[in-house]
Amino acid sequence: MGNEQSQGQHEGPPEVLEDRDIPSLAKYIKSDKCKNIFVMMGAGVSTSAGIPDFRSPETGLYANLQRLNLPYPEAVFEINFFRENPEPFYTLAKELFPGKFRPTPTHSFVRVLHNRKLLGMCFTQNIDTLERLAGLPEHAVVEAHGSFADQHCIECGARYDALKLRAQILAGEIAYCYECGGLVKPDIVFFGESLPPRFHKTVGLLRSADLLLVIGTSLTVHPFASLTQLVPEGCPRVLVNMTPAGDIGERADDVTLLGRSDEVVRELCAALGDDWVQELDAMWAETAKYAQKDGEDGEAQVETDTKTSTAEERAQEKAVEDEVDKITREIEKSLQIGTVPKDEEPATKTDSEAKSEASAAVVEAPETTSALDENAPAIISTEKVEVVDASVKAEVGEKKKPTEGKL
Repeated sequence: MGNEQSQGQHEGPPEVLEDRDIPSLAKYIKSDKCKNIFVMMGAGVSTSAGIPDFRSPETGLYANLQRLNLPYPEAVFEINFFRENPEPFYTLAKELFPGKFRPTPTHSFVRVLHNRKLLGMCFTQNIDTLERLAGLPEHAVVEAHGSFADQHCIECGARYDALKLRAQILAGEIAYCYECGGLVKPDIVFFGESLPPRFHKTVGLLRSADLLLVIGTSLTVHPFASLTQLVPEGCPRVLVNMTPAGDIGERADDVTLLGRSDEVVRELCAALGDDWVQELDAMWAETAKYAQKDGEDGEAQVETDTKTSTAEERAQEKAVEDEVDKITREIEKSLQIGTVPKDEEPATKTDSEAKSEASAAVVEAPETTSALDENAPAIISTEKVEVVDASVKAEVGEKKKPTEGKL
């Protein structure tokens, strides 16, 4: 279990936590010092929901894509390939459309954090919308690589009817824009597309974190992986994953809990107390309605639960974004961050290069793209995006004084 396999690279004792284990983590969460918890989620969270792996022959997805004569599997997530041949993506979307998968206990744990007013924000790489189905309001989630929750024309940007798109995808039909006749796709970030503006607007919130939980991600995707560096020194960072990842372990209060996220989360709730266990069970029980039965696709329920947030939630989101905009302006002013011409080519780096540069330099870089790499563990997460992003670098650069560096 996670408690038994806790480990860390830092040689000295922790400074904030009593120890690098689950009991110490639980004690800290219940203390007055921990009021603002941020969560980063990756594909490992959704695999227990049955999200199919991209290349596993057992899922049938790989065989289906091969049958469509793709030049290589990742082409299904390339925007230029999609323009020429949208059929492979629509075939894949039929298998992955929300309504087939139930949120996991880990998703429900994040809902518990929100219920207890402890959740600062949940950043997710996953495009499956399971955070929303678990009951998290729209303003509490940042879908860094987009999601199936909305859909637009790739040419003119016109919004497309959700029910109609669902019907067309399930019928194997291609959707075209009402306004200009362009292709329609869900708002999933492809190669060649920018990350969502909401991602850039909210990364500054991490500066207020009292605790960072990194769950089910290998931390190889930038700029997402660089978010771990934005929390203040002295903020405990906890990795829950099957293997060590990223820079977790380098700080005194870093904790690595190796294991399946659902098991580790239940162990943590047990350490937090019976009330946490009961609330986790209750929140997860609410998601039973998404457990797919034979002959059902969950269409009606998913449509109800993924509608646009209420006026109150939108007001909360607007307040958060206003505050983040203010922080961003202050950062840009102090760092004198420049702009980049729109026609500049995206800067794509290897994982080691991106991490090194994100830590060492504040430089000009365009908002760039996200897509699937050949080693991505699950199709539902665009889990191997190699992107260097200016907004994240600006934040990291403020915390680590840059010497020099340029993309």
